[in-house]
Amino acid sequence: MSQEAENVISSIPLFAGIDRAALEGFVRIFQPVSFVAGEVLVRQGQPADGAYIIESGEARVITALPGGGEAMVAELGPGSVLGEMALLESGARSATVIARSPVAGQFVERDGFRMLLAQRNRAAFTIQGRITLTLCHRLRELNTKIVAQDQGAGAAPAMEAHDAGAPPRGDDHTFEWRRFLPLLPLFRRCSLAEIEQFANLARLMVLPRGQSLFRQGDASAACYLVVRGAIEIAGARNGQRHRIGILGPGRLCGTLALIEGQRHSMGATVRENAVLLEIGKATFEGLFKGDDRLAAHFQSAINQELLQALGRTNNHLTRLISQARIRGGRQEKKQAEELQQALGTQDCRAA
Repeated sequence: MSQEAENVISSIPLFAGIDRAALEGFVRIFQPVSFVAGEVLVRQGQPADGAYIIESGEARVITALPGGGEAMVAELGPGSVLGEMALLESGARSATVIARSPVAGQFVERDGFRMLLAQRNRAAFTIQGRITLTLCHRLRELNTKIVAQDQGAGAAPAMEAHDAGAPPRGDDHTFEWRRFLPLLPLFRRCSLAEIEQFANLARLMVLPRGQSLFRQGDASAACYLVVRGAIEIAGARNGQRHRIGILGPGRLCGTLALIEGQRHSMGATVRENAVLLEIGKATFEGLFKGDDRLAAHFQSAINQELLQALGRTNNHLTRLISQARIRGGRQEKKQAEELQQALGTQDCRAA
């Protein structure tokens, strides 16, 4: 790799501050790529198997509009990163990117990235953590847009939560929850010893329907794994509550605020009588920043959870864009354009 290319990469926030020796080990999985003007780098809807780093040239980000047509939502130049979320888990491209001029750069394949994680490469772990944090920021921003612009058309009303004193904790003698854990996605690659280790790190919670798990604006002290039942996630604005999603068995709840070190941007309420495992803040930090096998499984589960949440948010955004375009007013058109830009550029880190 040329000195100029090294300078571009070291200036990208995703790689900034990483020890040079550690970064050199990461750079070994880079694959040089080039595109002529007018060539497609990635196409919206196609499977995503890695990330691109643009070293020179410019590209346009174009997204298909609900109901037909397309719009240019961003431009990328040297130092931009495209598709970094594909390094976490498989998914689909959120937009089409076309070279505006000759483009040269590097491709980072997900399989190579996972190999480095398996080898406990510290640069790879640092980069994974930064991508996860970026995903959290984008998810929070998109959910805020939904709550701000969703007027409730076609949306189901959220549950009203109630406080019933301190949330009950203890064994549910009617449900052998420990025997159920190996069936949950988080533990499918874990040994029985690792599952038992995780269970011993957590606290059991048995909660009734309608119980508030945490409220919007609360300080974050833990996250939760749904073992049985369901949790509703909702946001409030101007006295109205907007349902964002329902989390069933195997889903993680409350990780966003812990990762970002912020207060909860949404509230969580028990929708169906629930059995949960509570992971306290200190335990979460140890797992999220750890590099042993259990920590790696937990980190993968967090990334899957965040990407599932992003997919749910994207579907909601698409519905809002369609509704705004149907209404057809000037304000609605502006809202649709803003939402479309947010939808199309979610997987692009511009320089």
